[in-house]
Amino acid sequence: MFHKEGYKIITVAFLICAVLSLTAHFLIENELVEKGVILIFLILLILILQFFRNPERNFELNPNEILSPVDGKVVVIEEVFEKEYFKDKRLQISVFMSPLNVHVTRYPVGGNVVFSKYHPGKFLVAWHPKSSEENERTTVVVKSKVFGDVLHRQIAGAVAKRIVNYAKEGQEVEQASDSGFIKFGSRVDIFLPLGTKINVSLNQKVKGGVSILAQ
Repeated sequence: MFHKEGYKIITVAFLICAVLSLTAHFLIENELVEKGVILIFLILLILILQFFRNPERNFELNPNEILSPVDGKVVVIEEVFEKEYFKDKRLQISVFMSPLNVHVTRYPVGGNVVFSKYHPGKFLVAWHPKSSEENERTTVVVKSKVFGDVLHRQIAGAVAKRIVNYAKEGQEVEQASDSGFIKFGSRVDIFLPLGTKINVSLNQKVKGGVSILAQ
């Protein structure tokens, strides 16, 4: 199963690989070289397919839990000053996605979208300290009945060149439903109220819509 954001890219990639493979078949006389070239095209196509995969998952929704918005590895757990929306101290959890992870972004909580904003910016590597403030990114805040305002921020990295954000202010959203997609990229930050019980540790691998970040 593939995410809708990948349909166009997958179709174009398939056609290009097919044309190049046929071209290699007719132009390359050495059979071993021909097979090697076609194998390279096939591997590239498989990489694109796996990037846009959207596996079915059994989501156990709970308003008393904050779910990970993406697949990846927890790289930051710290108290920070969030200056775009809250303008006060919050607990930040950051999840880094490698190119091999599923890149669907999901709502960590359900509720009403009270803020959604896109920011153009740079494409620093996702683990750069300033990527959260200087890279291309989107900021989404959902008001939960249990946690109040919960902010998650999609951040593009050095490879990512497009962020897709579905959140619209005033919209009612369900926990674990699609919030967006980061094409070929790379990190999501979540900002929680101080005192929230954190359920993950640094370097822990998490799954979007499944792993419980906090309670």
